[in-house]
Amino acid sequence: MKLYDVYPLFDVNIVSGKGCKVYDDKGTEYLDLYGGHAVVSIGHSHPHYVEMISRQVEQIGFYSNSVVNELQRQLANRIGTISGYDDYQLFLINSGAEANENCLKLASFHNGRTRVLSSIKAFHGRTSLAVEATDNPKIIAPINANGHVTYLPLNDLDAWEQELSKGDVCAAIIECIQGVGGIRMVSEEFAHGLQAACKRYGTVLICDEIQCGYGRSGKFFAHQWLGIRPDLISVAKGIGNGFPMGAVLISPEFKPVYGQLGTTFGGNHLACAAALAVLDVIEREQLIENARLVGEHLMKRLGNMANDGSKAGSHIVDVRGRGLMIGIDLDIPHKEVRQRLVHEEHCFTGCAGTNVLRLLPPLCLTIEEADLFIEKLSKVLV
Repeated sequence: MKLYDVYPLFDVNIVSGKGCKVYDDKGTEYLDLYGGHAVVSIGHSHPHYVEMISRQVEQIGFYSNSVVNELQRQLANRIGTISGYDDYQLFLINSGAEANENCLKLASFHNGRTRVLSSIKAFHGRTSLAVEATDNPKIIAPINANGHVTYLPLNDLDAWEQELSKGDVCAAIIECIQGVGGIRMVSEEFAHGLQAACKRYGTVLICDEIQCGYGRSGKFFAHQWLGIRPDLISVAKGIGNGFPMGAVLISPEFKPVYGQLGTTFGGNHLACAAALAVLDVIEREQLIENARLVGEHLMKRLGNMANDGSKAGSHIVDVRGRGLMIGIDLDIPHKEVRQRLVHEEHCFTGCAGTNVLRLLPPLCLTIEEADLFIEKLSKVLV
């Protein structure tokens, strides 16, 4: 049997990692400025993470959600404390798409409506409702195209208020920093206006923090830079540092009803051990603050590069982002730039659209590693 051909692949076989470095099967070291789609939050193979998972799997890796799992309760308490949402409730699942599916499902149960507002260039996942809320017709199968979703321009408050005023909108879902959309930022004015309008018209406000959350922006959640408090928050990616896990933070206005939600693998013992280890490291090593400081340094260096008159810098049109979620808008396609970064400079980055390099490194990236990336980028942008 062959693998189903889903992704175009770099011809590199990564077999190990440490911190912000990964290594291929030939022993070549690569600087990781992508973190496997923003998944690796505390760094590759962190010893505390390895020890916690190893110890847990020796005891028990999985059992049914029909019995008490004290690790789930510990995780809910820890996430509530670090995020400032200790009055919210936690539902644990397996992925970001599943988190958004359950957000939309809860919203519809809550107000009985079926219409959703989403942003142009939004990405919310690849399953049923999540993919329908994703602004990419190439990945929406006919069976998913059910007319539930209206896509609106990000930060155009008038357009969102006009739709909300019709009184039939179940949920408004936003990424406060769009990832796949090219590191597009929600404005504070829009965020506050949208929150107020949602409350006025009985619409559930969902913040998709799957990529921009869990410390990546320099605050625990990206929406916390904007001073809003959504009804539902979806998280995944960095929550388990590579162990598949997702979660929904649910406002106390939502009352749980047996049978509405459920999961087989969600919140299993091994996943919870991974997530608790991640929080341990984030807190002990102050990785949220590190993401803010190193991100500011990296954006400053990129901004200086764009204005230094060099040939390399002349290719940088714009630099956007917060913390360690950064987009570099180029005047040339990113494809060859990324190829050269990988094969010549041994450095991984992400991308968005045709011309945007997307930086999503582990939150433990150092100033020295950020400067090393600038050197590597300078060499290929010529």
